[in-house]
Amino acid sequence: MRSTLSELAVQAGVSVSTVSKVLNGRTDVAPSTRERVGRLLAEHGYRTPRRSGLVDLVIGTLHSPWADALVAGAVSAGAEQDCRIVVNTAPPHGEGLGAVLDKIAARGTDGLLTVHHLPDAAVRERLAAKGVPLVVIDPPVEPEPSVRSVASTNWQGGLSATRHLLELGHRRIAVISGLLSVWSARARLDGYRAALLQASVGVDEALVRSGEFCPAAGHAQALALLDLPEPPTAIVAGNDGQAFGVLQALAERGLRAPADMSVTGFDDVSVAAWAAPALTTVSQPLEAMAATAFRMLRLAAAGSAVQPYQVELATTLVVRDSTAAPRGHGLRSGG
Repeated sequence: MRSTLSELAVQAGVSVSTVSKVLNGRTDVAPSTRERVGRLLAEHGYRTPRRSGLVDLVIGTLHSPWADALVAGAVSAGAEQDCRIVVNTAPPHGEGLGAVLDKIAARGTDGLLTVHHLPDAAVRERLAAKGVPLVVIDPPVEPEPSVRSVASTNWQGGLSATRHLLELGHRRIAVISGLLSVWSARARLDGYRAALLQASVGVDEALVRSGEFCPAAGHAQALALLDLPEPPTAIVAGNDGQAFGVLQALAERGLRAPADMSVTGFDDVSVAAWAAPALTTVSQPLEAMAATAFRMLRLAAAGSAVQPYQVELATTLVVRDSTAAPRGHGLRSGG
């Protein structure tokens, strides 16, 4: 088995990033270093990769408006640079993900965009050895400093949604978070907690729920919240899918948003504006996130320096019809 880039870096007395630069034909390396590292790479069977004009995007599922927006952003950015985007599906982690990425690298690609998929260090090492750059969109865990990634300001989004409800007069505000193993879900939940703390409103842990980012989880948790002796007057959902499930649960109980319960989402997928009522949500710039990741990837593939490695794009609260002052509050104009 040939030496890894890390092992070659030790032999050459340089960093792994320097070895990667030489492998990818970068010119920002001292000539003597480039010659020494290049000789080692050649001795161990490494070759500068040929460019294919393809960039591969790897995502868990294509069956959601969230995925549609990300794919659209990557395809649009690719078209601007005459680059084709190949869309692949893969499990989010484990051997299945590594096998898919290895197969893509063997087939030939100018780079990999993974959505909510962070390959382990061994897979990243193999990709680097083949000169395949990687950018992670919406990483599932906080990425290491050496991993290029694009996310959104999830903490700020959770804060702004909760603060909006507080400003309307709500004090008994529930949250349905995504799974706490997910980095973005924890950040949104932390933003919720921060908003309550800043408003001197205590966090009632009975109102803190979590589940998958899907309508079924939002539906189940909303029903549980409605069954409490003192239900909340508002629910902050972890994403739009959960919020749609909350709206369904309200309808099943003969309740309406916002008359009986205010509801917020997160993502601002295309159908959020067409929900009944139109959903107040935190807009996550999904298309821009994918386009930014693509441009980072192209810079890396061309041997250009990419700084910073971790990028966060701003979220924005979009106020629609699913939120209002709680019943009996002075801000409510009727009902």
